[in-house]
Amino acid sequence: MNIFSFTVHFDSEESCRNHFKAERDKLGVVCKRCGHTEHFWIKSRWSYECKECRSRTSLRSGTIMQGSNLPFLVWYKTIFLMTATKKCFSIKEIQKQLGLRRYEPVWAMVHKLRKAMDRRDARYTLEGMMEMDEGYFSVESSEVEKSKAKRGRDAAGKSNVAVMAESAQLEDIETGKGTSQCRYFKAKVLDNHKAGGINETVKGGFDEKSIVLSDDSTSYVDISDYVELHISEKSSEGPAKETLRWVHITISNAKRNLLGNYHKIKGEYLQLYLNEFIYKLNRRYFGEKLFDRLIIAGITGYD
Repeated sequence: MNIFSFTVHFDSEESCRNHFKAERDKLGVVCKRCGHTEHFWIKSRWSYECKECRSRTSLRSGTIMQGSNLPFLVWYKTIFLMTATKKCFSIKEIQKQLGLRRYEPVWAMVHKLRKAMDRRDARYTLEGMMEMDEGYFSVESSEVEKSKAKRGRDAAGKSNVAVMAESAQLEDIETGKGTSQCRYFKAKVLDNHKAGGINETVKGGFDEKSIVLSDDSTSYVDISDYVELHISEKSSEGPAKETLRWVHITISNAKRNLLGNYHKIKGEYLQLYLNEFIYKLNRRYFGEKLFDRLIIAGITGYD
């Protein structure tokens, strides 16, 4: 959706609220008390009333806007800004564009949207041919983290991120020329970069019948227990770089994207920033539909 379409369709608080209700009606409302799915609509209260137990559910309840006092129009403008470009806006810039005096409500709203993005992507597992590797992202560490940090993987100011790409290695039968296509991605900040942390990431993100390509890191020794086949190559060899091409491109692009838009990222919030990057990357061909998809994620991905 471009800025002209947005201003035409969402020029008031009521237009945003009506659109949000229409999208929620399509998805259905479930009563939290009895589980019934048929409701009356009470416009004067902007609430649903269950036909079975008469329990009421506000329009915001169970969605990303629950507990927020910000107007629907502010939420919609923020969603538009976050989906209008492949790159990211800093929260300070979003605050400036919205014309709001306080930073904290904007910070909370944007991070709620990033959590909704993650929960939406978490519904899907990667399958088929997969690439997996790790990247180290620069983050701002607390004084306590700095004092406890070691060198190398545990160095202060560095976070280890597992990046996974669902790629298909194809070969033209006539020419023998190989091609590679990539569909979906996942990125997970690792609290534990050893085998235990990697295993949990694989179990939560991969289909059991997947084929996983990785380097020969000792952290990957147990991957074969959770997938159909695990193929590892020495990271120093040329073939390994080509085999893991998509994850290396993704890690590089993510670092460039985050460093180019944010001055400093605290380690505890790195996953939220990655959520937005991966969500957009997985929907890179959605175009103007990305706005509507994030609205839906805000309704279904936050309860």
